[in-house]
Formats: sequence, structure tokens, C-alpha cells
Amino acid sequence: MIARTFLAAAVAFTMAADSAYVKEINAWRAKHEIDYRRDWVTISGLFFLKPGENRAGSDAANDMVLPRSVAPSIGTFVLNGTRVRFQPRDGVKVVLDNGTPVATTIDLRPDGGGPNDHVDVLAVGPLTLSVHKSGQRLAIRVREEHGEVARSFLGFHWFPIDAKYRVTARFIKDPSPHDVVIPNLLGDNDTYQTEGVVEFTLNGRTLRMRPMTTRPGRFYFIFKDATSGHETYAAARFLYSDLRADGTTVLDFNEAYNPPCAFNPYTTCPLPPAENRLKVRIPVGEKNYPHHPAKPTD
Repeated sequence: MIARTFLAAAVAFTMAADSAYVKEINAWRAKHEIDYRRDWVTISGLFFLKPGENRAGSDAANDMVLPRSVAPSIGTFVLNGTRVRFQPRDGVKVVLDNGTPVATTIDLRPDGGGPNDHVDVLAVGPLTLSVHKSGQRLAIRVREEHGEVARSFLGFHWFPIDAKYRVTARFIKDPSPHDVVIPNLLGDNDTYQTEGVVEFTLNGRTLRMRPMTTRPGRFYFIFKDATSGHETYAAARFLYSDLRADGTTVLDFNEAYNPPCAFNPYTTCPLPPAENRLKVRIPVGEKNYPHHPAKPTD
């Protein structure tokens, strides 16, 4: 009788723990979907700048043809080396993200800097525009909250949650931190810092992956596995984890998710290094987007 009582208590405890874990993952996914809809679904254009003048507006004669929701000409972006300036068109309302009207030529600070660096964002009608770095190239990134890309987004699709794919990994340091060059889907090279590899056991197999360090103790994995190109996005999936004081980190592949290029053709996404191209199946986390996104026509 006592043994049965203990067994029943153990089963109840396990069920409660499983329920709490599922609730935790579902909460993470809900937040991720909100963040991704805000940060990536609204991107509606990407125009790489050529040296000199790049005219922008809805007229087809422009170098950067914007949606018809803005004026035929909104102004000109001028690329000089690594410097981007914007010259507004007279009579067109352009406002900086701090609310300041843009009436004269201004320099624009790009993304891709430090975590506290400010990116200048221009608002023109329903659009926002900012300078985006892809490797050594500079582009203008366009966002439209209710544009065609956002309206056609088909949502997120996930595998069932499976706690077997939550593993503890051991961090193995390199002799010293160093930079690595990671190509992206557009053929540009981005530079990341890495400090070592993690080693873990998954379904009886010992595996290693190399994380990028985004800030002290924070790991960013760009990886693919045997589901890539089938059940999951072909190019890569992403995963984050934190380094613990004992030199371990928890990899929960139930939180693996697609880069934005899985559903938005105007984004730039890194490809996984050779060390992160796993030969095993990891059928958890985010599934493949229903179709390969094509650049929409206005």
C-alpha cells in the first residue's frame, strides 16, 4: 500500500513537471511569435545602395521603387564610402523616429553596430526606412506594418513539444576568443565572435556545435540537421542558450526557430558553420514555412 502511494505520488509529480514544462515552452513560443511579427513580418523591401545618388519614391523611374502609398519621389539616398545621407524632396513629409521633421540633408546611422547604438529611422506615410548592413554592403530596409508581405504571412508552425530534446551541454573553451566569418544567404560575409564549442548527448550520440557569443554568457547557434530541407527550413534554424556558472548550458531544441528569411525575401540570414551541420534528426522546434517566399509585386 505504501509503495503504491509513493508510486502514485511520483507519477503525479512527473505529470505536474511535464505540464509546467509544456506551459513554459508554449509561453516562450507565444512571446517569440509576437516579437517576430513585430520585428520581421513587416519588412517589405530591401534596396542595396550604389555609390552616389539613389532616388526613392513610388514612380517606376526611381532607383528604389517604393509602394504606391507614398509620393512619386520622396528624396534621394546618397552613398559615399560608408556614409549614407538622405536628401528629402521638397513638399514631402519625412519624419525621424524621434519625431523631428526632416527638412534638410541628414546623415543616417545604420544598424549592425553595438547593442546601444542608435539606428536612424525615417517615416514616410505608412513606411519606415533605415540603413541596413549586409557584410560590407549597405541597403535601405523598408517596413510597412500593413503591407503585402505582412498581409500574406502564413504564421508559425511547430512540432509537438518533446522533453528528450532538452539537453545539457558542456562548454569547451577555445584557447582564446576569436572572430569567425559567416556567409549569409545573399553572399555577403558577416563577422561574429566565438569562444569555443559545446558538447552534448542526444539520443545516444555525442555531438558538438559552435555558438557565437552575442554578449557575455549568451550563446547563439546557427545550425541545421537531417530534417533541414524536409520538415524544417533548408538553410538553418536558430537557437539561443545561456552559459551557466558551472560551465554548462541547456540546449532546448523545442525553442529552435526559423530565421526570418524562411518567410520574408527581404531579410538577410547567416548560414551555419560546418561544425553546426548535424547529421541527426531534430524533429522539434519550428517547422518549415509552407512555401518559399517570393518577392511580391506592388
